[in-house]
Amino acid sequence: MNLDNLARIDLNLLVTLQVLLEEQSVTRAANRLHLSQSALSKSLNRLRDTLDDPLFQRTAHGLKPTAHALALGKLLPQALQNLYQLTQPPSFEPASSQRHFALAMVESAYETLIPYFIGPLLQQAPKLKLDAYGWNEKSIYDLQHGQIDFGIAGRDIHPQSQFKADDLADGLEYQTLFNDKQVCLVRQNHPILQAISRGDWDKEAYLALSHVQVRCEGNDWWALDYFLANTNHHRRISTTVPDFYGAASICAHTDLIFTLPSSFAHHAQNLYSLVQIPLPFEFMPMAYVLLWHERNNQEPGHKWVREMISNSIPKALVLAAH
Repeated sequence: MNLDNLARIDLNLLVTLQVLLEEQSVTRAANRLHLSQSALSKSLNRLRDTLDDPLFQRTAHGLKPTAHALALGKLLPQALQNLYQLTQPPSFEPASSQRHFALAMVESAYETLIPYFIGPLLQQAPKLKLDAYGWNEKSIYDLQHGQIDFGIAGRDIHPQSQFKADDLADGLEYQTLFNDKQVCLVRQNHPILQAISRGDWDKEAYLALSHVQVRCEGNDWWALDYFLANTNHHRRISTTVPDFYGAASICAHTDLIFTLPSSFAHHAQNLYSLVQIPLPFEFMPMAYVLLWHERNNQEPGHKWVREMISNSIPKALVLAAH
């Protein structure tokens, strides 16, 4: 390493480059960096001179990175995270910390988990700030690039294997919080309840019903639908909605059936007159997993928050079952 050459580089320019790569717009990047567009353009020119590459080409749709800029974009997040860690204290004191953490989680886990770790976490770290967001198709990217610190997502488990770490995107670590299974909800006095009481509840009866489905991570199909499709079976999904409570409400006021994780079914039944019935065929369980990037494995604050989340699970599951 040539430290003399490194000393001539304004490291703030690396932050500018990272934001430009993320936004691919001078206007949006300037707003994020609280700079004028003129000042940002000057920084971009300095970057071009320093790195001896144009870095971006202007197009009708914004800035298009060059091949060299894209290559740098793969290295920058980790490099900037390492520089950031150098500026942080070597320890984490919950009582005095003013750290800011961001968490994305699937809606079906909100009611089951978040009430039981937010309270203890803020009791011990009253100045800490935690921003929670809904899990979506961009959350994995945000974890990889440091836009969020933690994710809680649901993943289906193959019957012959545990949740595999190599199923994850590059650089991500995970911890299984708890396993769950799929169940069904129908309204009180739904016609299918009489059939079930007679023992007429099987895959054919299930598929004959109309279903309400929650769109997850931008997908209309769940793993259950792909599982059924493998044997040329398909659910008749009459309504697709963006959230679980919306689906539960529709289920309570129609003859649609709602298939969902059992841990959320209890919360839905507390709000609506719904009856829980089993899925009438064998299907793989699912796991709720806590996700983070490996760059934060040993970071004290991250480790503390992860422990607070995992320590809340036993109490959350006991209360969710009642």
